[in-house]
Amino acid sequence: MDVLAASEWIARRDLHRARVSSLIAAHLQRRERGEPHPVVDFLFTYYSYRPNQLLRWHPGWGTTLADAEDYAGLRGYHRTAAGVTVNPEFLARRADTVASTARLLEATAQRPAHLSCFGLHEWAMMYRSGDVRHDSIPLRLGRDGTDSVVESLQLRCTHYDAYRFFTPAAEPRNIEPLTRNRQLALEQPGCLHANMDLYKFCYKLAPMIDSDLTVDCFELALAARELDMRASPYDLTEYGYAPIRIETPHGRAEYVREQSTLASRAAPIREALLDRSRRLLTAARP
Repeated sequence: MDVLAASEWIARRDLHRARVSSLIAAHLQRRERGEPHPVVDFLFTYYSYRPNQLLRWHPGWGTTLADAEDYAGLRGYHRTAAGVTVNPEFLARRADTVASTARLLEATAQRPAHLSCFGLHEWAMMYRSGDVRHDSIPLRLGRDGTDSVVESLQLRCTHYDAYRFFTPAAEPRNIEPLTRNRQLALEQPGCLHANMDLYKFCYKLAPMIDSDLTVDCFELALAARELDMRASPYDLTEYGYAPIRIETPHGRAEYVREQSTLASRAAPIREALLDRSRRLLTAARP
């Protein structure tokens, strides 16, 4: 058990706050003005971790903070003779979640990356439907053109939490049906959303996961979301995002390059989160 003196952990806390602030300052300013953003807002709507939660620094399991009374009342912490640290009873209550996270991370890491989905899930979410998820943003190809792209390419989604938003007309066009029960068998490391979800796993295990890794995962999720929406049917040039025109061979090749780069970036982060999960499981054993 490492014990951090107040001067050390306060310095680390302040560095964390500065790092996060640089990432979310524009989002907070837009929120104050009531201005929605079709790309970045997703990180705070679909994902349930609020900006103030992301701003709070956690040292992670196995570290005690000296003279840290502010942490004593926070969820998951308790006092010891040396200071304040994550409560072993909290870990015991969360052990099943840690175990299921570790199983999914391990299964995903062991598979080869599939790089042929071309981000078509956003297209499938409006296929032959009157609904548009971002109704204030124009479609690059219009409704008929968007449907034509879906019909010209094979849907190859492997991520259930994207697939579950497909329209009823799009679901049978996927290469295979997806269910929550099959997630462990199908999740793969090329998937943008599987890599984005590393952030979700971090905050669901907070405060047992250190904030340095959580912010690494947040940065990865932000990059994945940008790629996701650049390849979408929406025209986001007004927001500064150049489209990846996956309806063309050149655009599909560009998407695969970007997807491969993101998967390579995600691999060591996934491994780091898996390592922390395994350590937590070892600590949770009676």
